[in-house]
Amino acid sequence: MKRFCLLAALLLTALAPSLAREVKKTVIAVETENSALVLLVQENGQVFNLHYGTRVGDAQQFLPMAVDSDDYNTASGLAYPATGGRFIGEPALHVKYADGTHNTELYYSGHSIEPRLGCITTSIRLDDPVTGLQVNLVYDAYQKENVIVTHSEIVNGGGRPVQLLNYASGALYLDADEYLLTHFHGAWAADMQLEHEWLGHDMKVIESRRGTQATQGNNPSFLLSLGTREFRENEGEVIAGALAWSGNFRLCFEQDAGHRLSVLAGISPFASAYPLAAGDTFVTPDFIYTWSDQGAGGASRNLHRWARKYSVYGGGEINPTLLNSWEGAYFNFTTETLLRMMDDAAGMGLEMFVLDDGWFGNDYPRNGDNAGLGDWEPNAQKLPEGIDYLARYAHRKGLKFGIWIEPEMANPQSNLAQAHPDWVVQSPGRDIYQGRNQWVLDLSNPEVEDFVFGIFDRTMQLAPHIDYIKWDCNRVIQSFGSPYLGAEQDRFYVEYTQGLYNVMRRIRDKYPKVIVQCCSSGGGRVDYGALRYCNEVWTSDNTDALSRVFIQYATNLIYPACVMGSHVSTVPNHQTGNVTPLKFRFDLACSGRLGMELQPKTLSAEERTLADRCISSYKQYRDLVFSGNVYRLASPYDGSYYGLMYVSEDKSRAVVFTYCIHYEPRNVGGKSFKLRGLDPSRTYRVTEQNVNRSCWWGNGQSFSGQFLSSGAFNPVLPQLYSSAVFLLEAE
Repeated sequence: MKRFCLLAALLLTALAPSLAREVKKTVIAVETENSALVLLVQENGQVFNLHYGTRVGDAQQFLPMAVDSDDYNTASGLAYPATGGRFIGEPALHVKYADGTHNTELYYSGHSIEPRLGCITTSIRLDDPVTGLQVNLVYDAYQKENVIVTHSEIVNGGGRPVQLLNYASGALYLDADEYLLTHFHGAWAADMQLEHEWLGHDMKVIESRRGTQATQGNNPSFLLSLGTREFRENEGEVIAGALAWSGNFRLCFEQDAGHRLSVLAGISPFASAYPLAAGDTFVTPDFIYTWSDQGAGGASRNLHRWARKYSVYGGGEINPTLLNSWEGAYFNFTTETLLRMMDDAAGMGLEMFVLDDGWFGNDYPRNGDNAGLGDWEPNAQKLPEGIDYLARYAHRKGLKFGIWIEPEMANPQSNLAQAHPDWVVQSPGRDIYQGRNQWVLDLSNPEVEDFVFGIFDRTMQLAPHIDYIKWDCNRVIQSFGSPYLGAEQDRFYVEYTQGLYNVMRRIRDKYPKVIVQCCSSGGGRVDYGALRYCNEVWTSDNTDALSRVFIQYATNLIYPACVMGSHVSTVPNHQTGNVTPLKFRFDLACSGRLGMELQPKTLSAEERTLADRCISSYKQYRDLVFSGNVYRLASPYDGSYYGLMYVSEDKSRAVVFTYCIHYEPRNVGGKSFKLRGLDPSRTYRVTEQNVNRSCWWGNGQSFSGQFLSSGAFNPVLPQLYSSAVFLLEAE
């Protein structure tokens, strides 16, 4: 019997490739209004990526194109390369089977195309006829936004369990003479630092193994400039991509000897060999990408339009200006402190007050970061009147009310940690390491999911009208492990992130209207996975305006301005010690979602007047910041000036932000900015905001869009921290 089974298996193995080759050669086009991904099904059933870039007219013209299916170069052009057959490069899929083998060969079984409102979905089914493994490649092509979102569905159609060792969301295959990679690195208070890197003939990997705060070291996004070693804002072919995943991720770029580049994006395989039982399906996170022939600016605008409409929760809706209590009070406050801050916030024209850390814990009072996390009852000594009293007071003053939580964490000094030590991420027999005096709760455990949802739920019940939650996450995962998962620890990193999303889905089902800010020591969770459930992110714990120039410039390459929380704080700045003028701080913060993070009573009468004026003017143009198309006018990485503008879709209005970030001794005649995105035939009235005397000779006058794009717009920004904001309105 054993001999018969072995012979049958050998026969099936020998016959399967020949069976798989009985396929009609087919072209599959995944198209948007201005771009196309063209795939070719060979007669042998293998599927190749032929083209990604501009639309090509009738994609069937590719049908006679020859593809060497016996090519064993490291980047072969397979639409979803798997470990097995002749392929020896970096795989999108690597499976270990129950018999110990590692070979997978995927062949075309069919495809479907389904038009939806604004989007066309193409699904391609691939099968391994030997093992029964099936992969569905799903491409959502968003027509007007020129964005393609892809994921893979891996189905174990065999009779025995398998292990997924690599399971990328998708693969791109590009052909250009040169590739310039733009990506992002960082740390606490230095989020989203920009780096350009020319890709040579080797493998470049961008990866996070942090578990939580996965995006603080690297961000799961990139831009690729094709055919050049220069980063160009306004011209040239650029592909921008991002992974919608808040956990460990991996981006891989591999150039072969023929200058062809494969791009893989997905969950990091680090310590994450995922078991897939017979009949089960694993769905990867989304890989989002766009192509533009208008440089990095065009790629950004594509992503931003798509994100506001399809990805960011409440995308494009205007979130309120706010005063956050953190840098103004830290842990040291009383009810009276907070009431007076609310008075000042309302008096300045702000629209919301947010109570940050320090409001909870009784047995272990939250008077510092060493106690109380996990015990989410209001601190009776600090706030004897309770949260409801504060929220009602805020509403009487015309303010919305928000509150801070960090539900994924527990201090060892808490009732929670003492009652449920098994809920803490830990490796048996080893120390449970602390970060910021706290432990991470195990969201791979459904009981912990329920508890974390309960934290949010009970917090919302503290007052009838809590409008905003700031969700924080202040440490990475170390010495990972889950008592709940037992021997299946390889599932931990994936299950943790899926557990987080389970909680967030439940929250949105019950609280669809509450505004949620995603904060993780600042920008440690800035990704399109989290933004499906969150209205905005806290861009960085660094509130220094000069630092924020670089952080917000880089963030805005991938993520729209409507998600960027940007606050005016005190000087000397609490993170950098830097001293910047209040107007520069406001002008920079107004290029995102404006907020304040200081004690208002420290402002002088003159500063208070300026603050009132800046907040009032921001409300006149913030719709452009939240929903306009961004045009970057000068990069802070290229010189002494930073400039950007947002233009309404109908080109009737725009707002321009300009900054001097280095001293320029010879800038007597002003800095020339070529304004972009305007209608050249329309006339725009230009009005500088928040000043009595303008820095531009044309202030208050009207000019054609063509004139303003010529370089004649040249505000005088004579010294470090000079800044100006201009509103343009078509007549």
